[in-house]
Amino acid sequence: MSLIPEFGELLAGTQQSAVHLEMRDVYYKNPRFEAWKKGERTNWDDRASWWRPFHDEIADAVARGVSVRRARIVSEPVTEYIRWEHYQTQANVAAGEQIRWLPRRRATGLLLPANDFWIFDGRLMRVHHFSGDGDWSEKELRDDPEVVETSTAAFERIWARAIPHDEYEAK
Repeated sequence: MSLIPEFGELLAGTQQSAVHLEMRDVYYKNPRFEAWKKGERTNWDDRASWWRPFHDEIADAVARGVSVRRARIVSEPVTEYIRWEHYQTQANVAAGEQIRWLPRRRATGLLLPANDFWIFDGRLMRVHHFSGDGDWSEKELRDDPEVVETSTAAFERIWARAIPHDEYEAK
């Protein structure tokens, strides 16, 4: 596959499920994270200030009946970035995503994929590659059934062990 569709296009074509696995403790530089580090907080009552096009894409998919789940594997104690992500997850939940957190120490015994990814309808996988310091590197699209099935199975095992967002304390 040569041209990789944007996330919104992939999600718009999804009919049943979209799952997302994140395994890094720090991601690319984000101005909202930098503002949070300086003490700025989200006014959750002012949805227009924090709602993004991404949230519309998730909400539209969920309204169509698509199950959207995200699992995050994190080291503890968590990094400042993960603490901020946990804080910001309220926006994902408001859009309709289900989020779970798996402390890395609880992942022992699981075979984990090498990269973060999204899997759409259990048939198409968008793999995300990052540099060592968390900068976005590249993405690739995979539709090899063996790779997608293996990654889907890994996600489901992670999901089964992970802690629902409203029960997880980012410490």
